[in-house]
Amino acid sequence: MVCRSLRMRSIQTVAHLDTEASGVAYVVPRLARSLAGAGCRTEVFALAGERTIDFSGAAVSTFAADRLPLRGLRKLGRSTAMRDALLRAPAEVYHAHGLWMMPNVYPADAARAAGRPFILSPHGMLGAEALQFSRLPKRVFWLLWQKRALAGAACLHATSQAEYEDIRRFGLKQPVAIIPNGIDLPDLRPVAQGIPARRPYVLSLGRLHPKKALDRLVSAFAQVAGTSRDWQLRIVGPDDGRTGARLLEQVNALGLVDRVSIEGPVFGEAKLALMREAEVFALSSLNENFCMTVAESLAAGTPVISTRGAPWPDVVTHRCGWWIDHGPDAMAAALAEAMAMAPDERLAMGARGREWMERDFDWRSIGKRMCDVYEWALGRQVRPDFVIGGPGPGSGSQ
Repeated sequence: MVCRSLRMRSIQTVAHLDTEASGVAYVVPRLARSLAGAGCRTEVFALAGERTIDFSGAAVSTFAADRLPLRGLRKLGRSTAMRDALLRAPAEVYHAHGLWMMPNVYPADAARAAGRPFILSPHGMLGAEALQFSRLPKRVFWLLWQKRALAGAACLHATSQAEYEDIRRFGLKQPVAIIPNGIDLPDLRPVAQGIPARRPYVLSLGRLHPKKALDRLVSAFAQVAGTSRDWQLRIVGPDDGRTGARLLEQVNALGLVDRVSIEGPVFGEAKLALMREAEVFALSSLNENFCMTVAESLAAGTPVISTRGAPWPDVVTHRCGWWIDHGPDAMAAALAEAMAMAPDERLAMGARGREWMERDFDWRSIGKRMCDVYEWALGRQVRPDFVIGGPGPGSGSQ
């Protein structure tokens, strides 16, 4: 089934698509492709980046940021070219991804000028922990631009029940569509024979940032390292500029230099191989709205340990992982249990996780649900049952 209007056009805006390590950069092009499959012509608008990545077949237009004299102002991502293109674009729905940058504000202005719906996906940026980082600049941005943009949203998009609750705690009253991110299922080819034996490892994959609480993960690993002497902890991802150095100091102080590695980001097949070969994936984050690396690890057949800062309680229901309290002790207990398992037990957990991803997180169904939100926001169909609270976009559309 496709959208009622095969000619409907949406524009998705996102600040950056040039870092494959970003969950938003992964999600937005794939959402655009799945929307096209559901009958909604879609184009992605983003700031021009320093490197080109695979946009997964999505139609993408990039725009240069304005040259501004101060570094702090350049971080806003102001782009007169993007703003003007959005104001000229004949779209029926404008959908912004993220907050706190001008590319997340421009589509609200364009939708207001055109009299069309504006949809916004915060992607976890309204979580309590996320709001604590760069608190003052966000407050200023809210007062100058973001408050007015959000006031014009016809609907907000949450990727989980937890993110829906974050949106309500922030005080926003609009309808919220709860639609998870989709996941690409990788081809799990058999591991080639003759490869030298490797040490089993726990994998952490993602940005090296304080909200990831990676210091707690290192502390937890230190608690179990003595009883699992063959195991390693590999922390892989782009550094925010300070976290990596602090983690290395911690690793040195704990005497774990030969057991814990801090590594740069990996992409494509190298990233998939890293996830496939891990014995377990560990997420220690304080707060996540979805966390693509959890879904990617499960799709790769790897069991997951996740803190309650991420909305993955169903890893327990589906018997493919652990959902634990915050803190080194809870993480250490889960690591110890995972390490003590026979390899076949971990493989069975990973297989159950992959089956779950294939059944419930297919991009085709995600695109159809988002297309239904657009049709409802345009007043063309009844409110979908996954849209919660708030007034409707027009009488007769509820």
